[in-house]
Amino acid sequence: MFTRVDKFLKRNLEKTANVMSDRHVEIAIDAMGGENSPYKVLKGTEIFLQKEKKTKVIFFGNEDEINLIIKQKKLNISNFEVVNTNDVITDEDNVNTILRSKKNSSIYKGLEYAKDNLNSGFVSSGSTAAIMVLSRLHMGMIDGIDRPAICSLVPNKKNYSLMLDLGANVNVSGSNLFQFALMGFCYFSIINKNKKPRLGILNIGTENNKGLEFLQEAADLIQSSFLKEYFIGFIEPNRITSGKCDIIISDGYTGNIMLKSAEGISNFITSNLKEIFNKSLINKISYKLIEKDLNLLKQQVNPDIYNGATLIGLNGISVKSHGNANPIAFSHALNQCHNFIKQELNMQIIKSIKNL
Repeated sequence: MFTRVDKFLKRNLEKTANVMSDRHVEIAIDAMGGENSPYKVLKGTEIFLQKEKKTKVIFFGNEDEINLIIKQKKLNISNFEVVNTNDVITDEDNVNTILRSKKNSSIYKGLEYAKDNLNSGFVSSGSTAAIMVLSRLHMGMIDGIDRPAICSLVPNKKNYSLMLDLGANVNVSGSNLFQFALMGFCYFSIINKNKKPRLGILNIGTENNKGLEFLQEAADLIQSSFLKEYFIGFIEPNRITSGKCDIIISDGYTGNIMLKSAEGISNFITSNLKEIFNKSLINKISYKLIEKDLNLLKQQVNPDIYNGATLIGLNGISVKSHGNANPIAFSHALNQCHNFIKQELNMQIIKSIKNL
């Protein structure tokens, strides 16, 4: 179930942390967030636990519904418990409602658990706004960081790039983007310590005078810091997959649109290729001849394997899964959270930032 990206990250993370192999890991899971929940969450957990049998999972949500689905679908989930929650957070809920009236929701209680328990993290496919607000409430921020950023991997021709922000912050300042760049640099240096990363800011052009004022301000701040050694300037969206840039900085609005557009195009291409190869016998034979290469391409651009974005900048591990993630994609989000906990990734980021 786990791909070369998972294996690459795990291998590089293991090189950077001296971690006991028997470290006890717990993951608090929002069972109710996102489309097709709780089934997709429970099935995704079953897939994840096939590999990580020693991990304890705690589901937060409607206890009766969760237990019923596990029984009806005959899901093989062990080492788990269920915490019943009654409140439901919707995408329409505003910040005041989330903070004041939804304290018994699966997101609120799950994050509360992750904060209070050592070697634990939180995963949810629910409301991005709720996850961001409640993550900050329960976990707090790293000293010197004003806002968390949604940070994830995106595929490119060479391997992958790290991109942030992907939706946590619609309105940002140049200072916020500089902090994203700093965190992105620390994160990349941990997962790929042997490479000198190239850092860029997503913009509508590469010229120095292009883009909005806060992009110009961020570029100036980066140029005035140690990051200037790694800064390649502005990068246009059509160059994201080129492999030219290892760390891509963006405001959350632009980053989220870019990510969802890329996923839509990827699904469009793969679905149309399938139709083409099923059109005739000759096409089917042609498919068989290049089936191996096509499967490799499909895996490389498959958004499922990149599911699971961390809210970087927090004093804890909080992972956001896509709301429309399928069970396999959700299992990858759980795997990301597990790796972050196991390798003490967040603590390494904190130490890296404090030592800069």
